[in-house]
Amino acid sequence: MNTMWMVSEQILRLIAGLFVGIWVARYLGPGQFGLLNYAVAFTVLFGVIAKLGLDAIIVRDLVNQSHPLDVYLGTAFWLKAVGASVAMSFIAMAVRFTANDVTTNGYIFIIAAGLIFQSFEVIEFYFQSQVLVKFVSICKMVQLSISSVLKIYMVLSGSQLISFVLLSLFDNATLALSLFVAYQHQRKPDFIKYFDLQIARTLLKDSWPLILSSIVIMIYMRIDLIMIKEMLGEHEVGVYSAAVRLGEVWYFIPVIIATSFFPAILNAKKQSETLYYSRLKRLYAFMAWFAIIIALSMSLLSDRLVILLYGAPYSAAGRVLTIHIWSGVFVFVGVVSGKWLLAENLQLFSTINTSIGAIANVILNYVLIPKIGIIGSAWATLISYFIAAYLCLAFSKRTRINFFNITKSIFLIRNLNGRKIF
Repeated sequence: MNTMWMVSEQILRLIAGLFVGIWVARYLGPGQFGLLNYAVAFTVLFGVIAKLGLDAIIVRDLVNQSHPLDVYLGTAFWLKAVGASVAMSFIAMAVRFTANDVTTNGYIFIIAAGLIFQSFEVIEFYFQSQVLVKFVSICKMVQLSISSVLKIYMVLSGSQLISFVLLSLFDNATLALSLFVAYQHQRKPDFIKYFDLQIARTLLKDSWPLILSSIVIMIYMRIDLIMIKEMLGEHEVGVYSAAVRLGEVWYFIPVIIATSFFPAILNAKKQSETLYYSRLKRLYAFMAWFAIIIALSMSLLSDRLVILLYGAPYSAAGRVLTIHIWSGVFVFVGVVSGKWLLAENLQLFSTINTSIGAIANVILNYVLIPKIGIIGSAWATLISYFIAAYLCLAFSKRTRINFFNITKSIFLIRNLNGRKIF
């Protein structure tokens, strides 16, 4: 039932993104749409600091119930609030090194103010720990519905870009409010008035490696938009963002599949290593070829699809999508690989590989964007995903077996016993 609620939320998000999101993009045009996406990406890049790497740790501790609920949630809440303030300070320093005008920086600070409301995510983690994701999904669907209706109204009424920027702040506020109401409905004790220094120290001690990992992931995922803005301008950011949205719309699929099927793979390990790796290869093969079929279809339809959905001003996004969509193959496989690394207690390699991918992404963007524009950024993304999710696994003896399993699965190579993976 929890999975069904999660899937329902993702389907609604997909529909809203495809219809309302694309309508907003057509209305704003590449220039303003690019400026909006740049401001969001800039905030997200530093916004990971506000999370302090606490998310998974909070869920773990709440499951173990090692502390009183109100004191623990209150401590986590105020740590996240302080983290949001620190993140906004970093943003204030970082914008000085950009070529942004006053208006663009104003948009960034408005969106960044929403980081304060993310402190209420601790309520979401409480529901997760109690296997009550239903309440979180309802809150997110209510917030998404309100946001979508407001976006439609703003398009029909001819609103300015500032209205869409303010809506981003409003979205964070309404989600925080809905989570708080859901928590109160459970008649749980108030937590905002509590803070325990010892719990705070323990949380920060456990979370600091995850903070670094989160920062690396955000650089890996969003640095391209910022570099495009600095080198080419907001118009190109808008065109590139349109292609990326169509390419990334599928990324919720591997998360749901891996979450659903990986427990069965882990159970197989208790029976035999052979059965364990047999099931793992089948899941890799399914993920890889699912993504390849999507990539082939989108590549063939990219130009016509972009013009149909976004309109002629975004036509250049078709060529970007043709390249960027193939990154999905390594995203699909990488989600399962991440689960395997976690199951084998090799999560350090996940951080290392992602860091290498992030460095490669920055270098490739720096070299390719001036030469071939946003096409270069698409190639940078594809190559860096290939390196982080696949190639890096071959460098260590401890992860090399996973590299070979992925290779066999993608190319449907026969096993030693002569049987195909499928």
